[in-house]
Amino acid sequence: MNRAVFLDRDGTIIEDAGYLREAQAIRPLSRALDTLRTLAEAGWLLVVVTNQSGVGRGFISTEELLEVRNAFETLMRRAGAPVTATYCCLHAPEENCECRKPSPSLFFQAAAGHNIDLSQSWMIGDRESDILSGKNAGCSTIWLRNNVHAVNPDLPDFIAEDWHEIELIVAAPSHPDILR
Repeated sequence: MNRAVFLDRDGTIIEDAGYLREAQAIRPLSRALDTLRTLAEAGWLLVVVTNQSGVGRGFISTEELLEVRNAFETLMRRAGAPVTATYCCLHAPEENCECRKPSPSLFFQAAAGHNIDLSQSWMIGDRESDILSGKNAGCSTIWLRNNVHAVNPDLPDFIAEDWHEIELIVAAPSHPDILR
């Protein structure tokens, strides 16, 4: 079975630019690509799980979403951190779909499609819904702390201040210098 790092995209790997409609607006967070390359080289599958409600709300078109997704995945591949798969919920929150995080539905799809052991995998995100979805799927979780989205500090397994800390946590989860 494979192990994976499940990743939220906006606010986690790249800057959260709201409803991202243009590929040229993609800005990776500091050290994100370097850390993800290191994890990919260590055999981790990189799986993006993202809510993109801008489509369901009519703020961005499916074509714009696909253009941004393709540019993002090209950026990741060129950085040596290829995305194994991307799973998107395109519904507006009020649609009460089964795929929107914090539902684990997209994780289960990824696990089935890529032979992933969820209990040996991680979810990294910047919001409570990311952490809850990872927990609901049976993954270990890391909240990438930020000043925009508050998360109860007792909810994630680990809290990271930056991508360097994420690398230390995932690469060596029993590392003695990692403090919760």
